[in-house]
Amino acid sequence: MFETGLLKDKRILVTGGGSGLGAAMAHRFLALGAELVICGRKLDRLEAAASKMREENGGKVTTIACDIRDGTAVESMMDAIWRGAPLDILVNNAAATFIAQSEHLSFRAADAILAPTLHGAMYCTLAAGKRWIDGKHGGVVLSILSTSTITGRAFTVPSAMAKSAVLAMTKSLAVEWGPKGIRTVAIASGPFPTAGASGQLRPEGRDEGWAARNPMGRAGEHPELADLASFLVSDRAGYINGEMVVIDGGAHLRSSGVEDLLRWTDAQWAEQRAARSRA
Repeated sequence: MFETGLLKDKRILVTGGGSGLGAAMAHRFLALGAELVICGRKLDRLEAAASKMREENGGKVTTIACDIRDGTAVESMMDAIWRGAPLDILVNNAAATFIAQSEHLSFRAADAILAPTLHGAMYCTLAAGKRWIDGKHGGVVLSILSTSTITGRAFTVPSAMAKSAVLAMTKSLAVEWGPKGIRTVAIASGPFPTAGASGQLRPEGRDEGWAARNPMGRAGEHPELADLASFLVSDRAGYINGEMVVIDGGAHLRSSGVEDLLRWTDAQWAEQRAARSRA
């Protein structure tokens, strides 16, 4: 299924494509023949990631510094992309989260999660969609969500809310835009550790035995998610629309993944808030 050229002639934008799962997916798309655009807030990180991708896979990788929390900036980015050629695929990957007792969340802290995770995904999707529709050009939107959309998730409530809203967008636009040749799909990823997410979600002091309790006895590996994403955005998945595919080793069938935090003391939470403030 993953023959060379699976994504040939596909132009793909990956938000947050300079690190973590975004970079893993971007690497795989490029290896399968796609032309890439990766965006993020830090141009130096994007350029370093793009250089590595070109070195390992060849191909064309364009970088654009864009804060997707700003709708005007997203429109400017899409204008710049379309000046070259239309996108074929948008991957809504950029997001933010951290653990916190919900009663201690400030408006600013909640907005720091909602802005990129929900608003950014919506801004990018609408900006790409209207250009596809105006140009009578088909497209695919893949949004990277989490199993909190199924279970809910204590202590990461703004993230669970945002991801669930993006799932609602995915299902709604599948019906509205499907007749226009635009597919919307999603992945609910389970534990795929990255440097950024691990620091926010599994700080020092959290239970270290979580991976062993997964039904598969381990965490996910980045190439596994990248392969699933490559299939879903490819023409081979052309009849999959409005669906979210879970890839978590079955973890959500056992728990929501935060039960250990229910045992945290007030002192542990106070230290976590202090550490986040220092960061």
